[in-house]
Amino acid sequence: MSKIPSYWSRAKKNLSNKDKVMASLIVKYKSPTEKILTTRKDIFFSLCKSIIGQQISVAAANSVFLKFKNKCKNKINAKMVNTLTFTQLKSCGLSKQKVKGIQSLAKQTLDKTFNPRLISKMSDEDAILYLSQLRQIGRWSAEMILLFTYNRSNIWPVQDIGLLRAISKNYKKKYLPPEKFVNFLQKRFSPYCSVATWYLWRSIDPEPIQY
Repeated sequence: MSKIPSYWSRAKKNLSNKDKVMASLIVKYKSPTEKILTTRKDIFFSLCKSIIGQQISVAAANSVFLKFKNKCKNKINAKMVNTLTFTQLKSCGLSKQKVKGIQSLAKQTLDKTFNPRLISKMSDEDAILYLSQLRQIGRWSAEMILLFTYNRSNIWPVQDIGLLRAISKNYKKKYLPPEKFVNFLQKRFSPYCSVATWYLWRSIDPEPIQY
């Protein structure tokens, strides 16, 4: 994991000044117990984990990922994954579509038709569109990659159930919260929506997610 994003302290101050709910959450999860958004700086690892975790519980995803990691002999990279057969990958508990997605990712990484180095030079929206061209990677998965792998500061994943639940809980809104209100918060929290998302997530799950 890497050091804390350079914008983190600045973002906390900015959000606290703008929003009373956010100020309260930031104080609640203050150091020394505070857990901060960090990155593995390993996009292949993170994309595999994202594909595996789609549409299943966190517990199920962790179980499947552990089997996948063991099958890869703890070396989760494109070269290793490319040596595994469809049957070997499926035996980890992966669906056919997820196996195809991971195999396609490995091949595109090896033949360089997918070049993650380009992403750092892209805007958030361009990066989301680029990542979404990968098999089994939609907008939500792309946003998770930008947030967790690249630590982009202004990601607001409006398709994320956890974020929507947290907004409902902390702002006393029905579930699902009104789209107009979600968009209002996005404008209020910009350019630090990623940090706001992080603290809202923490309010419903003390253990931070990592991709």
